[in-house]
Amino acid sequence: MLKTIKERSSIRKYKKEALKKEEIEAVVEAGLRAPTARNEQEINFTVVSTNNVIVKEIQNDLNPDADHSFYYDAPTLIFLSGKDDFSWSQVDAGIAVENMHLSAKEMGLGSLIIGCIRTLMNSEKKEYYAKKLGFKEGYSFIVSIAIGYPDTDKPQHNYSKENNVNYID
Repeated sequence: MLKTIKERSSIRKYKKEALKKEEIEAVVEAGLRAPTARNEQEINFTVVSTNNVIVKEIQNDLNPDADHSFYYDAPTLIFLSGKDDFSWSQVDAGIAVENMHLSAKEMGLGSLIIGCIRTLMNSEKKEYYAKKLGFKEGYSFIVSIAIGYPDTDKPQHNYSKENNVNYID
């Protein structure tokens, strides 16, 4: 696991090839198995092919003139939504999406955790997108993840333990 964590990176270039159903299911299962506060298990996962018209609508509403799509042309998007009235849904979705990101890497897939659509997904079109994406009543978008076969080699990130870690005795 530590090797996967060290080698993971956010992929922004994908092959056009669709994922196998088993691969998608394995990534979703990794998200489902993430711990949740009070074992609420309140995170909902909506799997969408990026060929779906709703993805094109989101892109158009977000930025129709962008030089790349918000999902960098990955073949699959998974939207995570959580209960509006449960204060830990944001944290729980973050844990779930990281499980998914790491499992994708372990399986040889690429992924990109996407938050840039959050403002749009919580705009005046919030209810419209929630309905189109099949969110449960009382649930809202939290985060999404793009998944596909990477079409790039991206090195692992450097970090500075000295700048980011404090030890207190």
